[in-house]
Amino acid sequence: MRRSELEHVIRAACGVTGATEVVIIGSQAVLGLFPCSPESLLVSVEADVFTFRDPKDSDLIDGSIGERSLFHQSFGYYAHGVAEETATLPSGWKDRLIRIQNENTGGAAGLCLEVHDLAVSKLVAGREKDVTFIRELLTNEMIEISVLAERLSQTELPPEQRQLAEQRLNSFGD
Repeated sequence: MRRSELEHVIRAACGVTGATEVVIIGSQAVLGLFPCSPESLLVSVEADVFTFRDPKDSDLIDGSIGERSLFHQSFGYYAHGVAEETATLPSGWKDRLIRIQNENTGGAAGLCLEVHDLAVSKLVAGREKDVTFIRELLTNEMIEISVLAERLSQTELPPEQRQLAEQRLNSFGD
């Protein structure tokens, strides 16, 4: 998904829900800080979004512009309505959101996770595609290990999950 496509999703999600802003928490949040991200980070055709306005907005988003919707069929990309709790994030993440609001968003705003906060959520999730995504961020010098480690330490996690996330983080130093 390209930045212009994410802007379209922002405009459509706000139009469907009546919200003035949506939060982007999936991999496409990288487009907030890095609008011209490398191709290797833009393979997903979905943007994971929610509103602060109403948890039910996620259902509206899925039903109207989600996977297999007319929107998806027409444009080849879509929004996935998620809950705020979908991603495990460090304290203070809301204060670091990156705003996308321009003519292409029709005045609506997309609030993208800051890239280190995004990487923490991927580190905790720990799927192969998440580890690959973090590796690409590191290879392209878009995140710093020291900041990632600091943000991970600011993330509330059960001990076993913290240990796994720290092991994943340490594997990037190899």
